Amino acid sequence: MNLEPGKSVPVPLDAELQVGYDAFLVEEPELAQMSLEMLAGIRAQVDAEVAALGDLSRGGRFTVSQPSAPGLAGAPEVPLLVCTPAGAPASRAVLYFMHGGGFFCNDHRIGLGQQLETAERFGATLISVGYRLAPEHPYPAQIDDAYAGLLWVADHGDELGIDPERIVVTGYSAGGGLGAALALTVRDKGGPRLLGQLLMAPMLDDRNDSASALQMDGIEFWNRSYSGFGWSSLLREVRGTADVPQYAAPARATDLTGLPPAFLDVGSAECLRDEIVDYASRIWQAGGKAELHVWPGGFHAFDREVPEARISNAAVAARRNWLERLLTTAH
Repeated sequence: MNLEPGKSVPVPLDAELQVGYDAFLVEEPELAQMSLEMLAGIRAQVDAEVAALGDLSRGGRFTVSQPSAPGLAGAPEVPLLVCTPAGAPASRAVLYFMHGGGFFCNDHRIGLGQQLETAERFGATLISVGYRLAPEHPYPAQIDDAYAGLLWVADHGDELGIDPERIVVTGYSAGGGLGAALALTVRDKGGPRLLGQLLMAPMLDDRNDSASALQMDGIEFWNRSYSGFGWSSLLREVRGTADVPQYAAPARATDLTGLPPAFLDVGSAECLRDEIVDYASRIWQAGGKAELHVWPGGFHAFDREVPEARISNAAVAARRNWLERLLTTAH
């Protein structure tokens, strides 16, 4: 691999992940640089996945409903997907999930396989949030939608059969960043006491200039252009300035005290690595509880892209181990 002068050496990929990565490069020889011109095509692919969903109940394994929560201060209603495993106990825990997609794409009804399996394992209800997307809906639309949905869920605990004292916010990538922002929002603005925050490769820092962001740029799937496009879509001209609020980019928070226990994970070979490591470190420095996993040779969303790899199975197992300990202590 030829590197530009002054560019750092990238972290090598895990051997099994490398196979999946190489297969991707056969289809996409050059990693794309995200642009507004690409957005319609990306969203069309998502729409096709939604159209092909079929049976959301997974053959009767889940009871499924799609209520809407009222938005904040006259905002549109927030669509929710509520999936409860068949035979799950009453007054059960909730996995309150925000999907990824850089704030600009994806849908709350797709890509839920891992989350549904986790909900089934623990007899918990999975609630996936259909938050509005940027750039059409910049900040604070996304966090407002996530917060409005959470307040509705807590207020309808009896109707949903859930325990409002056992809500774990969780999310992947941009959704993980929203999960962290939601924990800050509930701490500062009120709402149900969150049991924990399960943040998978979360996008946390709009500045997009960490050592790992520069080191892995142009090498992994989720490169700086995708992150940068997402943050610019979300924040517009405010991005990168001192005016970015913590509820948009949690890395901007100066006070990380009083947060629920956190689980964070990330691959060592992805752009988001250092901002996630720093966030976990600052939770510890504030006297909080955090569990951090940096998976050696993992690229962004490796456990989704190459689910059969041993390191992917280890990552999923670590999340479920943390969740099991959290839910056990909450009884």
